[in-house]
Amino acid sequence: MYNILKLNKIAEIGTSRLGDNYNCVDECATPDAVLVRSASMHDMELPESLLAIARAGAGVNNIPLDKCTQKGICVFNTPGANANAVMELVIAGLFMGSRKLVDGINWAKSLKGNGDQVLKMVEKGKSQFAGPEIKGKTIGVIGLGAIGILVANAARALHMNVIGYDPYFSVQAALKLSRHVQTVSNLDELYAKCDYITVHVPLVADTKGMINEATIAKMKDGVRILNFSRDGLVVSADIKKALESGKMGAYVTDFATDDLLDVDGVVPLPHLGASTPESEDNCAIMAADEVKDYLENGNITNSVNFPCVCMPRTGDTRFCVFHQNAPKIIAKLLEAIGGNVENMENKSRGDFAYTIIDATAPNADAQASLEAIDGIIKLRVL
Repeated sequence: MYNILKLNKIAEIGTSRLGDNYNCVDECATPDAVLVRSASMHDMELPESLLAIARAGAGVNNIPLDKCTQKGICVFNTPGANANAVMELVIAGLFMGSRKLVDGINWAKSLKGNGDQVLKMVEKGKSQFAGPEIKGKTIGVIGLGAIGILVANAARALHMNVIGYDPYFSVQAALKLSRHVQTVSNLDELYAKCDYITVHVPLVADTKGMINEATIAKMKDGVRILNFSRDGLVVSADIKKALESGKMGAYVTDFATDDLLDVDGVVPLPHLGASTPESEDNCAIMAADEVKDYLENGNITNSVNFPCVCMPRTGDTRFCVFHQNAPKIIAKLLEAIGGNVENMENKSRGDFAYTIIDATAPNADAQASLEAIDGIIKLRVL
């Protein structure tokens, strides 16, 4: 029986896929895996029993990745599961930032109580909420992952010119991107040409504060920026300054931080990107499937700290080894296991590697011999 700790509400359509051999609970001192959405795990004590964490979403800023890697805990995310939900909200944000819809709605509601005069007041005051159409304008999409590609393609369908930037753009991603989307190799070119800029990158050291005074200065006057990724990607003080000077026309964000709530030109949303029943179901299904396959078979798909390794089961015994990416360690693994190796898969990720070895009639002391090898971080025998 596997114990699965849920730190947030996880859609039952996902947890039900785990089966009868899984005990999904809200409290557990010795979980085999954790399912989480937004709950912070940075101050959580990670028990020795913990093998995997699956984040029902794309971002993993709420999970202590370095600590997990050191302890051999595999961390999964669910890229693409909420992509359509976020894309739809980005497109809504595009219109809200362009046409001042939120300000107009709030002003219209303030007219309550004026009876027959309301329509006249609306006609007289509506000019203050005028804004440009998006057709024919140029939008820059920074980050062409699952969400960025959908946003770029949707913007093209709305007759916008689209410029994309992603230094890690894969061949698989390129096949999904509209051929009418122009890609550039540096951000300065994108900044100089775009009326709208939408950011779809993870928050890491290289992207923290990437939208700042210096980068905004390279953008067109009146640029409208959309941030539905992470609040730390922008420097709030610089956003405020740009809006006040007129350099920036609007800032639409899914992160309603206190320092920007009362700033004219900011359209703050309460982190609604993945708040759809379809998205929650998709994330729960993907997270549950990832955890199940890892616990039962050692297979890894969509890990953010382990190499992704998947292999069909063969042989009597499967050895799953997370280890340092060191010379000659594979030879040591094979020598310790002995028997007849039926199949093997090994991939590395920086200083670490993950190896699956299926063997028939392995040595009786294989597990003890493997554990004695220097550089082994986590060993599972299935």
